[in-house]
Amino acid sequence: MNKWKLYTSKEIKPQGWLLRQLEIQAKGLSGNLHKIWPDIKDSAWLGGKSDDWERVPYWLDGFIPLAYLLENEEMIADAKVYIDAIIEKQAADGWLCPCSENKRPKYDTWALQLIAKTLTVYYECSGDERVPDVLYRALKNYYDLLKSGTISLFGWGKFRWFETFIALNFLKERYSDSWIAELAHILKEQGYNYDEGRELWKTPRKVWRFKTHIVNLTMMLKAEAVSCSLLGEEYTDKAEEYRKILADYNGTVFEGFTGDECLSGISPVQGTELCSVVEQMYSYELLFAFTGDNKWAERLEVLAFNALPATISEDMWAHQYDQMVNQIACVKLFPFAHFGTNGPRAHLFGLEPNFGCCTANFNQGFPKLALSAFMHGENKIINSIMLPCELKEDGVSIKLKTDYPFKNEAQYIIESRKEFDFVIRIPSFAENLKINGKAAETKDVLLHIEKGKTEIRLEFSAPAKLTERPGGLNAVKAGSLIFSLPVPFETKRIEYTRNGVTRKYPYCDYELYPKGDWNYAFYNTDFSVNRSEIGEYPFSVTAPPVTVTANMQKINWGTRIKLKTVCRKAPNSLTPLSDKEEVRLFPYGCAKLRMTEMPLLNK
Repeated sequence: MNKWKLYTSKEIKPQGWLLRQLEIQAKGLSGNLHKIWPDIKDSAWLGGKSDDWERVPYWLDGFIPLAYLLENEEMIADAKVYIDAIIEKQAADGWLCPCSENKRPKYDTWALQLIAKTLTVYYECSGDERVPDVLYRALKNYYDLLKSGTISLFGWGKFRWFETFIALNFLKERYSDSWIAELAHILKEQGYNYDEGRELWKTPRKVWRFKTHIVNLTMMLKAEAVSCSLLGEEYTDKAEEYRKILADYNGTVFEGFTGDECLSGISPVQGTELCSVVEQMYSYELLFAFTGDNKWAERLEVLAFNALPATISEDMWAHQYDQMVNQIACVKLFPFAHFGTNGPRAHLFGLEPNFGCCTANFNQGFPKLALSAFMHGENKIINSIMLPCELKEDGVSIKLKTDYPFKNEAQYIIESRKEFDFVIRIPSFAENLKINGKAAETKDVLLHIEKGKTEIRLEFSAPAKLTERPGGLNAVKAGSLIFSLPVPFETKRIEYTRNGVTRKYPYCDYELYPKGDWNYAFYNTDFSVNRSEIGEYPFSVTAPPVTVTANMQKINWGTRIKLKTVCRKAPNSLTPLSDKEEVRLFPYGCAKLRMTEMPLLNK
């Protein structure tokens, strides 16, 4: 049983910088894919001739909550067009995907698992009462086909079997049919057991395989949490065990893992696929809701405030397939691709760099983060992530005014017609916590809220500090924000049409060429944090709302042999090549070209 339950877009309303970020997203790729991209615009899910598999379900999974959070009537109507088409085309026996009956045995049912999850999202946002029956018939048909042996799990569906449990748990709350639990067991039996592949995570190779695919693994982290109840199993926190192995051998400073496209080892110059970032965020959102363990919410913050904005342009019209922690250029790699199993353009910003899965899937990141700001359970409400928004539910209104993570301050204005307990999750890195001006212990705040109006002011400090990274490197963190040396760049716009897909401004491809020095090391550990107002773009590449001043020196870092646009994993030499300089570091999410992990010269 979940400790916390998620609210929906009916109760949570974004404000402040979060509202601005969602508005930017709606004006960018997320809000326009169905107008410009054939895989969505002419999808077989609508009756067209383009993609008949994961693209539409992926896109709707983010587009739907985005539309409802913004209360954008045009977007809501657009979402309904797709949902209506999907429901109307459901076969008489319940089959839901755009696939003829004779082709079902060879159709990878990952698409069914995904559209079932997406329909639960639509129901939570819209309350459309058609959805429970559609899901009941679709998953009952899935059960019948799997049980009879007409179809079986293979490919992506075999490695993502647990994703079906989002919809199965939804059905279990509404129906008591025994087949629901039976389907749960069939899925686990036919699905891949990740215990069997853990040793592979320790020795990543440039070999493409499902077992080390980064997106499969970040999805998998939530598997036990979402499935244990229906399977009648005890929860054992396998997610932490798995996460530690992945982090020890493939970890990044932003709490993710390298995977370009499969696990790539410990290196600041290997890539991390964007799909893995948003799926890891979603796993952590559900893990925190299920366990109530703060570690998941804190790790979620780091991913959301760093890795997610870093790999998307500030106007959200372009994204990367792979991001790099130390990324000195984003240009086509020549004479060979640097990434494990991805192509030479995977780190360009664009409409569809490498593969289009991230084009459709990145949309869920910010909307689902917004829906994780508050959770509830047993007459308690928790502010799990400090995000500017308003919660309205059943006689309770909580306005949270904050610029966190750019400023470590928050104001809560609570108006309630009932009593309840209110919890504020305090990050483990917080220092000097004050509540309404009075010093408090730096731990979660628990307050009993009486009827009427209550105001709470909270502030804490989070100084900039070095955190050690493998290979003798270090990175600067201040709270949940990581800071990087921003490398100035020149942008080359690339417009073209290939395979029927047109790239033209603003949804074209972009190469980023460095126009400044990047070969730096930290001179010492003296850092100062500088704050300013949040501008038009919260994650601005030119005017970030917070910076860190550091003392640095140039060193002989060097680039990879035959790849002059990729720096070495570690520098050639630590001998200083310049005098000490005072340098401004930008938030990782604002620095599109950057050096993040660097050596410390004076310990």
